[in-house]
Amino acid sequence: MALITKRVYGAEDVLPKDSYKWQFLEDVMRKEANTHGFKEIRTPVFEHTELFKRGVGDTTDVVQKEMYTFDTKGGTSITLRPEGTAGAARALLEHAIYNDGLPVKAYYFVSCYRYEKKQANRYREFHQYGMEVYGTSSPAADAEIITSAATLFERLGLQNLQLELNSIGCPTCRKEYHKALRAYFEQYKDQLCETCLSRLDRNPMRILDCKSSVCSKIAENAPTVLDYLCDDCKEHFQGVKGYLDACGISYVINPKIVRGLDYYTRTVFEFVTTQLGAQGTVCGGGRYDGLIEEIGGQHTPSLGFALGMERLLALMEAQGIEIPKPSGCDLYIAGLGEQAQKKAFAIIREIRQASLNAEGDIVGRSLRAQMKYADKIGAKFSMVLGDDEITNNKAVLKNMETGDKIDVPLDENFFQGFFSAYVEADQAKLLQKMDM
Repeated sequence: MALITKRVYGAEDVLPKDSYKWQFLEDVMRKEANTHGFKEIRTPVFEHTELFKRGVGDTTDVVQKEMYTFDTKGGTSITLRPEGTAGAARALLEHAIYNDGLPVKAYYFVSCYRYEKKQANRYREFHQYGMEVYGTSSPAADAEIITSAATLFERLGLQNLQLELNSIGCPTCRKEYHKALRAYFEQYKDQLCETCLSRLDRNPMRILDCKSSVCSKIAENAPTVLDYLCDDCKEHFQGVKGYLDACGISYVINPKIVRGLDYYTRTVFEFVTTQLGAQGTVCGGGRYDGLIEEIGGQHTPSLGFALGMERLLALMEAQGIEIPKPSGCDLYIAGLGEQAQKKAFAIIREIRQASLNAEGDIVGRSLRAQMKYADKIGAKFSMVLGDDEITNNKAVLKNMETGDKIDVPLDENFFQGFFSAYVEADQAKLLQKMDM
């Protein structure tokens, strides 16, 4: 029988055999966030469209070309979130989280949605991990965000990631830079793509981020923003670099980084690799001091970063980094007959209550099929319960790897016998590793 449908183009399934990889990453990220004093925030998967138009910027590719936007039955325009920052900022304002004290430190795991061509490690539904700080203009905060990302990559064992750093200034110095950009790109109006022509007057910096080969070539010789920074922005950028230098975090200055969203100001950065083809950015972020004001709040200097989970997993695979698999089944109990099945069921529940993994038959398999299944799921031990075992109040515990067997009672001393065998097996493995 044919499937009535398959997954939507650009979306991927995470199957049970692979979900442990995601869980491992999430655990490492949560621990790293906690060491920096961050707490998790969870926001809805959709927001009012105006939030993204105002927050992300209506001159960006995200807003102009990529958002999934629809009207509700009540006529309200709703958009599936294309990124995580705007929703977090909205939640900060709506719930007055800033009253808890500044700075506010939050991290998130979100699914995001952008309508774009499917490419390697780039999807229409994708997942991001992000860290956000609200309520500080100190360059130390910029350095903390950057070093937290760097430390995360170190913990995961990633190699050959390059930190690229830039400052795109504040609204004051950016006005002069925009004038210079317009004057430069005016010379090439007949060659720019239609999208970049529309950006020329409204936000010429967006041209620097155009993916068109023609526009990218023209942009190579455009004026650089670092030549137009005001004194305050220069001082801030020097401060960020000073903190990174103090930590021994290496970086390169890349004046072409502008990031793809309009809310960025001053510091912008990316961690890039050459091992993922054209999509080399693994993590990107920076400062967005005007975002809270743009969506209706008071001036609240803010900053953060986000990274794509799919892309990070692809890079770990490319570098041969093995993610540890979770422990499998500790004990499989095969029950023969109704009475034995119920006894097995009760023992399994008690073992699970001790935080160990126990399995039994819930399908109706024969003994032979049950033992094949126990082997397939990698059970460390197995035990067969039948009428004789119930009568004698004793069963045989088998080490599935070595074949060793011991008798264990089926009374209150069962756990002592099982745990002794369990510990002995693990010690034997440890000694074996030490001898190698």
